[in-house]
Amino acid sequence: MTEQEKMLSGQLYFAGGPELLAARKKAKELCQRFNQTAVQDPETGVDLLRELLGRMGEEVSIQPMFWCDYGFNIHTHGLTIVNYNCVMLDTSPIDIGAGAFIAPGVCLACSGHSVDAAQRTAGIGTSAPITLGRDVWIGANATVCGGVTIGAGSVIGAGSVVTRDIPAGVIAAGVPCRVLRPITERDRIAPEDILF
Repeated sequence: MTEQEKMLSGQLYFAGGPELLAARKKAKELCQRFNQTAVQDPETGVDLLRELLGRMGEEVSIQPMFWCDYGFNIHTHGLTIVNYNCVMLDTSPIDIGAGAFIAPGVCLACSGHSVDAAQRTAGIGTSAPITLGRDVWIGANATVCGGVTIGAGSVIGAGSVVTRDIPAGVIAAGVPCRVLRPITERDRIAPEDILF
């Protein structure tokens, strides 16, 4: 079994294996080209994202600077808005439901390391997937850790560190992130208060 196969199956793996090094190099090159090109030439930016990402649904907007480990493990499933300075450490699949809003500075981190110092120093990695349900909004500078699922329609407050699953239809925030309350009809902005 290759190190990439181990990584994708959730086993301990050696992050410095040649196959993984080559895949990360390719992703970094595509990210760099995207970051340098997307503003001046949006069509080329979209083409680079299609080459980089595993699945790219319609209506995807990713702003520079965007960085990821591999790209092929990132899957969008419809409207996806990713604001500036987002990092996705996609050592496992990151599935992003339609209607997702990802604010500036967000980090989606599937990757981890052994707690044992000798293993960590030797490059032993761990990984677990991240799933964002439909219509999830993640606030600025939040971190979502591997193994987390965020339920449909939920909102994650700015600066939160999400280490456990969050159910659908709630507002959650904090370090560690916890559910504050359900989203209700009173959260809807009245039409007369909308300024556009």
